[in-house]
Amino acid sequence: MVKSALALAVLTGLFASPALAQDLPKLTIYTYDGFAAEWGPGPGLKAGFEATCGCEVSWVAADSSIGTLRRVQLEGDATEADIIVGLDTAIAGEARATGLFADHGLTLTDLALPGEWTDTQFVPFDYAHFAMMYDTDTMTTPPTSFEELIALPEDIKITIQDPRSSTPGFGLVLWIKAAYGDRAKDIWAGLKPHILTVTRDWSESYDLFLSGEADMTLSYTTSPSYHIIEDGDDTIKAALFTEGHYPQIEVAGVLKSSDQQELAKQFLAYLVSADGQQIIPHTNWMFPVTDLGDKLDPAFAALPQPEKTLGFSDDEIAAHGREWIDEMLAAIQ
Repeated sequence: MVKSALALAVLTGLFASPALAQDLPKLTIYTYDGFAAEWGPGPGLKAGFEATCGCEVSWVAADSSIGTLRRVQLEGDATEADIIVGLDTAIAGEARATGLFADHGLTLTDLALPGEWTDTQFVPFDYAHFAMMYDTDTMTTPPTSFEELIALPEDIKITIQDPRSSTPGFGLVLWIKAAYGDRAKDIWAGLKPHILTVTRDWSESYDLFLSGEADMTLSYTTSPSYHIIEDGDDTIKAALFTEGHYPQIEVAGVLKSSDQQELAKQFLAYLVSADGQQIIPHTNWMFPVTDLGDKLDPAFAALPQPEKTLGFSDDEIAAHGREWIDEMLAAIQ
């Protein structure tokens, strides 16, 4: 009799467990492929949040953050996404204009960002400044401005990314425009002989640099941290330019169409918490937006940073972004 009851309990448990798992609320998050990859922040954030939320997190990856926005625009209110993670401030205005995003409702104070954060729809989760990377083994004296880069021999080659498909590529357009204004087209024309190729995404450009096919590549001031921490290599550095640097601040937003509004906002709160932020530096290789104190690897704290941060408002980017991209493409083609 006891054995029969025990067997029934075991069988009941076996059949009940899948049902209980299926009953968990599900949070679907669109992001770019590097974020969701096994080496990216996605798995750690999923495990950390699921441990506290009683829910299931599902990452859906596109080839770029711009790709996530385009997908949601096509899907509209029928999208399965509850959240997009990985847009940045350069395209946040375009994303806001779609009318697809809800207010996050979070109180975001004392963030460790270059500037005050007042956005009511998008929550920042990491940042770094764009920079041209070089290898001290092959370039002992790096340029200290775009003008110095232009003046280098034409056999000094750089790789950059397409601003139509890559947020770093668009960031470079904004950086040069913010630094040089009406002279931007002349800077692009001067850079043209140095451009080895314009790639669709960041990884292709960076791989060409690491393989020695290019002398410099567009990346971030935080990129050296990866090589220092993972490879024990301190020869990869960011060239600091006297005209200043443009920041990339990555953000996340909740879709109005989501039927998991509260759960989605809980995830955003976790994303900027100390627990969530500790995952970011060693997986996305960017600065956290929360001050982690001595929990931040010293390799990050020791990285040289720009003295001047450049920027445009959402309205300026929305009004002129396409025009500035066209200006860049016309100058280098």
